[in-house]
Amino acid sequence: MTVERKPWSALGALLVGFSLISLDMSVVAVANPAIMEGLKATVTDVIWVTSAYLLTYAAPLLFTGRLGDRYGPKNVYMVGLVVFTLASLWCGTAGNIHMLIAARAVQGFGAALMTPQTMAVVTKIFPADKRGAAMGVWGGAVGVSLLLGPIVGGLLVDSVGWKWIFLINVPIGVLAFALSWKLVPALATEPHTLDPLGVLLSCAGVFLLVYGLQEGNNHDWSTGIWLMIGAGLAVLALFVVTQALNKGEPLMRLSLFRDRNFALANVGIAAMGASVTALTVPAYFFLEGVRGLSSMKAALVFAPLAIVTGIVAPIVGKLSDKAHPRIFTTIGFVLFAVTVVGYSVLMTPDSKLWMFSATTAVTGVANGMIWGPLGAIATRNLPVQHSGAGSGIYNTSRQLGSVLGSAAIGALFVDRISAHLPGIGGGHFEGSTTKIPSMFLDPYSKALSETGLLPVAFLLLGAVACVMFLRFAPPQAREDAGDITLQKVHDATGQV
Repeated sequence: MTVERKPWSALGALLVGFSLISLDMSVVAVANPAIMEGLKATVTDVIWVTSAYLLTYAAPLLFTGRLGDRYGPKNVYMVGLVVFTLASLWCGTAGNIHMLIAARAVQGFGAALMTPQTMAVVTKIFPADKRGAAMGVWGGAVGVSLLLGPIVGGLLVDSVGWKWIFLINVPIGVLAFALSWKLVPALATEPHTLDPLGVLLSCAGVFLLVYGLQEGNNHDWSTGIWLMIGAGLAVLALFVVTQALNKGEPLMRLSLFRDRNFALANVGIAAMGASVTALTVPAYFFLEGVRGLSSMKAALVFAPLAIVTGIVAPIVGKLSDKAHPRIFTTIGFVLFAVTVVGYSVLMTPDSKLWMFSATTAVTGVANGMIWGPLGAIATRNLPVQHSGAGSGIYNTSRQLGSVLGSAAIGALFVDRISAHLPGIGGGHFEGSTTKIPSMFLDPYSKALSETGLLPVAFLLLGAVACVMFLRFAPPQAREDAGDITLQKVHDATGQV
């Protein structure tokens, strides 16, 4: 194997495990009815199967990103992979819903350990002016995994049962561990401190904010929920103040945000996370509730999105290395917004499903223009010794965006149902996977169509952020730093 190919081998090894994380964020939704039946659980209980995972995934990302800088991204990634794989086994053998929720919480923490390390490794083993292609593959893997989740989940639930959506992670996790051990280089570390106060405040603030946003709709946005959201924002504000005043080494270096492209890329990825989450809710309710498709068939309607994203993302990633950073990303966000309007128009009881599926293919092109280039832009100017911290910030932004999108789309959905079906009540059809009675099809479709326009607002925000990107510095300006980094990587690789 030549030296030039080793970074790509390392990236491929990392993506085997990392894809499991993205897959698990969407795969459980399809299995919820089967989990409820199999474990005799309530709707509230089964919602917590997802909520527990997202909470323990999102809350520690800033901290786990810094762990990679201190102990090495390979080491932290592999520890996280072990935690995630063992927790998956626990999930698949859980005998009651409370045990499953606890196992999912541990699984989420394993995912939090792994996620920032993948971007950190890419930042360290690929030179800045060649990173777009690598981030294109990374971003494509994220997008495809998120979209394949419902398809894989539906196939496993229908064929071998819901437990296998977790048990299948075990052999893949073992394979991912072996590949990472062999192919991912042991990179140089820096003697960072961990800032205990920053860890406490960041984890507490993100936890309160995410919990409030996740549970707001379930509690009718009660006073207690708003107090929790407010407390989360207050704790995060205090966290930022302590980071600014920290004379030692803060958990989150605010100086990273002086890089305009890094700051704007965080806005973009948050908008992307919110948009993808907000898109799928009304789309699946329409396909299953209005058109009467099974979970599997509804997921297959979206299959072109995953396929096209996987094809386009690496190509665009490579091209983006030489293009102005605003070009592909801005076009991608605008094109995504146009397709969202297309979905809204097609959400009628008698629309052509092939047109809906064709629109998802166009969305795949848009996704391919966003995921990879955004990651490359965010990491382009990151100091190598702070790549884990920067990756933690970036992935925290993505997760917070996803939670915000989920909360916003849920609240709007209930509002639009109440407006178009006032006698039914906002929650009557919520979560239903059965076909809606014919007398309600038209008003229900209108409610979904109006709800489905929400992602446009997030996507336009992302487009505005991308328009303000600055052109990359010439490669020569970072040549020396890149040579030193690559030499460390090659030396470490030779020792593996």
